[in-house]
Amino acid sequence: MEKIQIIWVLSLLLVFLARLPDGLATDNSCSVSTLDARRFFERENELLRQRYHEEYLASYTYNTNVTDDNRQAMIAVYARNAVQNKQLAQKIKSSDYHLSEDADIRRQALHLSKMGASALNTEDYLALQNAISSMQSNYATTNVCSYTNRSDCSLTLEPHIQERLSNSRDPAELAWYWREWYDKAGTSQKDNFAEYVRLTRKAAHLNDHRSYADYWVQFYEDADFERQLDASFKQLLPFYRQIHGYVRYRLRQHYGEDVVPAEGNIPMHLLGNMWAQSWNEVIDLFTPYPEKPFVDVKAEMVQQNYTVQKLFELGDQFFQSLGMRALPPSFWNLSLITRPDDRQVVCHASAWDFYQDSDVRIKMCTEVDMHYFFVVHHELGHIQYYLQYEQQPAVFRGAPNPGFHEAVGDVIALSVMSAKHLKSIGLTDNGRLDEKSRINELFKQALSKIVFLPFGYTMDKYRYAVFRNEIEEPQWNCGFWQMRSEYGGVEPPVSRTDKDFDPPAKYHIDADVEYLRYFAAHIFQFQFHKALCSLAGQYAPNDSRRTLDNCDIFGSKEAGRALSKFLSHGSSRHWKEVLQEFTGETEMDTSALLEYFDPLYQWLKQENSRLGVPLGWGETNKIPTDCCGQFST
Repeated sequence: MEKIQIIWVLSLLLVFLARLPDGLATDNSCSVSTLDARRFFERENELLRQRYHEEYLASYTYNTNVTDDNRQAMIAVYARNAVQNKQLAQKIKSSDYHLSEDADIRRQALHLSKMGASALNTEDYLALQNAISSMQSNYATTNVCSYTNRSDCSLTLEPHIQERLSNSRDPAELAWYWREWYDKAGTSQKDNFAEYVRLTRKAAHLNDHRSYADYWVQFYEDADFERQLDASFKQLLPFYRQIHGYVRYRLRQHYGEDVVPAEGNIPMHLLGNMWAQSWNEVIDLFTPYPEKPFVDVKAEMVQQNYTVQKLFELGDQFFQSLGMRALPPSFWNLSLITRPDDRQVVCHASAWDFYQDSDVRIKMCTEVDMHYFFVVHHELGHIQYYLQYEQQPAVFRGAPNPGFHEAVGDVIALSVMSAKHLKSIGLTDNGRLDEKSRINELFKQALSKIVFLPFGYTMDKYRYAVFRNEIEEPQWNCGFWQMRSEYGGVEPPVSRTDKDFDPPAKYHIDADVEYLRYFAAHIFQFQFHKALCSLAGQYAPNDSRRTLDNCDIFGSKEAGRALSKFLSHGSSRHWKEVLQEFTGETEMDTSALLEYFDPLYQWLKQENSRLGVPLGWGETNKIPTDCCGQFST
């Protein structure tokens, strides 16, 4: 009888244990407090997801229809949600969640306790959002006057001004459009920028950071990351100096000594881009081997009746070939992929996650050419990231390192721009380049990938200096151009003074977008590319048939599985952990980038030596002589 009773009691106990919530087991692996914490964060993440959904809907409405009513509606949503975010952060800070035995809870508590601008009082928060959105509105609605018809002041940055920067070879015309844009998109926004600096400085202090620069840096979760960025820039600078010297030499041959100096800064209006962040639009002026035609597929696209829709379909097919997710129907129904005729929009390309039902979209004013072909793949990289980590709680729906999100789209574009891939989709006949054509193609890529690095580095080194009050307000503009000169060897076509204010002529500065993520992405993408190419069997060290610059991972399910796993973590783990799992590395490393471009680097060193090309540049003379000082890292 006693034996039967014991069995009966044990049976009841087993039934009771089986009905306990997950985690409440006899091994004490999860305490009641841990379960309570999990329930708390599950509830708060759902509320946070709803707030994000509301914010992105309001922001998308404004960005696709730039009106003051939509701007004010967006600010109202931001302000209302900022109160909720602040209350949540304060609640977490006053708790002991950061001491939890559960690493996931500790990480959620860390992320959700960061208030950012929400730390401001309502009046200051509204003032900050008004300053930012006013700068964005000005950028989106700026028109300039025609050089040939000064009474026509309806020209927009894209496509009108960019077309002239790409195709005109008249220095006076190029300088006209440069000045028109910077005067109207930049100088008029100095007061808004000053208000932005004042309030972000205040928000940083409320978040226990010395400056807004330190607030931005902490998202890299590495106290040494700023030093690593400086070290990476120094490693890449010798390569950039070779490109800079060669381009300056060839521009001087074309324009003459009165326009281009032998050893100084390059006048940036000659470089085919409003910010001189890429120079490949004017590559015809300095192609290494002019007799070798470039792989420029625009003519073939036109002949094959390509449409904007076709560009996105090809991008979708690329990701599906890797075994990754197809674009959902809502993407095709709700995205804005061409410029509308009936309203003003923010044309700067961007990808959007609406935090609900796989609702992801792209907003961009796409045209059918090679540039946009690559931009489409870049933006779809963001979209795929959103889709892969959407199962994560709202707090972890992001990249663990700001540079990762930007790198993912670019790593796909590296395959797409290969001769091998362009041949596979019928846009070129030659899937393997001879050595001279290879140098041409690498040079063209370097005019985007390598030339960007000093620009990307300067955008935030400048803002860091402003945020940290290392540049006084009267010298904000000359400090900006001094950095552009010192780090990149470029200068404005006309003198700029403290009466001008040029930083807001760049969208990301208006929009409060931290920019060193793009610098980091230009390094990480080559680390990702090397890892994926190895998995796809497309790369082997010292194998001339399997090089990084002609690798195409299209169709590789093994590469796709690795990439999907990498993306699916979101920001739930430290970036060094997921990087090691993906590539075997734990740090940002320039070696893959330098390996990719090494044939070009060696060619440039030999060619510059043969031509007697001087390298380096001095100080710019386009700013007052009493400007700030030296900023070298």
